[in-house]
Amino acid sequence: MKPLRPHDPRTLGEYELLGLLGEGGMGAVYLAQSRGKTVAVKIIRAEFAAQPEFRGRFRSEVNRARQVPPFCTAAVLDADPEHETPYLVVEYIDGPDLADRVAGDGPLTGGALYSVAVGVATALVAIHGAGVIHRDLKPRNVLLAPGFPKVIDFGIARALESTSEHTRTDQVVGTISYMAPERLDGGAVTPAVDVFAWGVLVAYAATGRTPFAADTPTATAVRIMTAEPDLAGLPDDLRAVVGRALAKDPADRPSAQDVLDALLTGRPGFTPPLLPPRRRAPHRRKVAGAVAAAAVVAAGALVVALNTGDDSGATTITSASAPASASTPAEVRIVDTLTRAGQWRDKRTGDYSCELGPDGLAVVSGTTDDGVTCPGPATVFAGDQSIKVHYDELSDDACALVGFRHTGRARYELTACADEIAVAAYHPSGDVNTISSAPLKGDYAARHQLVIDIVGEIATVRLDGEKLLTAVLDDPALAEGATTLGLAQLADGDEGFVRFSNIDIRA
Repeated sequence: MKPLRPHDPRTLGEYELLGLLGEGGMGAVYLAQSRGKTVAVKIIRAEFAAQPEFRGRFRSEVNRARQVPPFCTAAVLDADPEHETPYLVVEYIDGPDLADRVAGDGPLTGGALYSVAVGVATALVAIHGAGVIHRDLKPRNVLLAPGFPKVIDFGIARALESTSEHTRTDQVVGTISYMAPERLDGGAVTPAVDVFAWGVLVAYAATGRTPFAADTPTATAVRIMTAEPDLAGLPDDLRAVVGRALAKDPADRPSAQDVLDALLTGRPGFTPPLLPPRRRAPHRRKVAGAVAAAAVVAAGALVVALNTGDDSGATTITSASAPASASTPAEVRIVDTLTRAGQWRDKRTGDYSCELGPDGLAVVSGTTDDGVTCPGPATVFAGDQSIKVHYDELSDDACALVGFRHTGRARYELTACADEIAVAAYHPSGDVNTISSAPLKGDYAARHQLVIDIVGEIATVRLDGEKLLTAVLDDPALAEGATTLGLAQLADGDEGFVRFSNIDIRA
């Protein structure tokens, strides 16, 4: 505890402040006393206090948090959202947090490790049962009280995150190493985000590092979205549970109750094998080069505040969607059924053809693997955008091709083949890099809807509504460009075919 500073308040309501316990993005936490009882008082920063909607959200979240059983959390004792300086009063827990414990004594083992795994899972069951999502579970928010770990700061992050001023720019408040993939690419926030954070936290407690750790916060974010977790060093009987909690798709994660049941009963049926390694992508169209380097967290441009000196991976971020480029006004949109000449036009050569007809744009390649690009609109899109298009009748030796940010020789290309979908970057230098790929299964010749959503520098690809992959678009030379349709031929000597219809592109 530090002594009070000249600008710190001395009293709040009935509470006499004794010293400063810590500061964070929302405000400061003080040790206080009232009627002989020691408590912790958290005050809210003036910039949030000035927002009426924040005060209302704060009040609602505090009321929910009061419904959480206090045996595994820091109990909410009092709050005054109407005070000039809104404040929250919680039980004071005299014990180190998990980050300090691991930093000082090394990774936990044996009973100490299982106490944290079970204790935090129990807290999540109670928190979720009260209708609250923590949203910022991390080692700093787990206090190692005598007898049982206590989880703090639950629910209040939502009050901050959901104010109108912040949702206007899609701000996300949290700690990057513990954020689930869906939080990084704008997906729904459900209790599954806390289960993911539990998996990261237990891995950190057991090994002293987070399972997606990288050299920079942005690289960590990309690993969360695209890489398998590094769980080396976890005890065997924890590894499967943690691995399941770290599934990319929230639907594949267990609930907090399932996690707790698995820890307490060791039911083998709950812990399926970890996700299999990604199948090695086959060679496509003479594509050369290594996988592109990780670049930027989804949801746009980032303001990153590093929590230096904290090996728990606690890099707190606030992210806001970058505005669309001036060259792409928000109302720009291209909609075309591709059944008659319009934005796209017919083209026939000795090597390939692009023909518009009643069923859409038919693309036929010749007997070389140079690929086909059909003439289309020159409209330049930059910043956030969405591309939707249907394709069908794909031959087994070809790939449907959607180019975007296309500027002459440079572009990004998505190829949907019979057994794989991939995103590659064709750089102005002539280098080609496959950025991300995923296997496909099913009827490749059937009609499919392909969706590419670009937010900031992250592209999310969905096929028939199912999210398949994310790709980092980090080349500054490929910041804007046109959208193209075409076909990639896989081998010399064969002809390829694909038909496109109903394209919708919007900023």
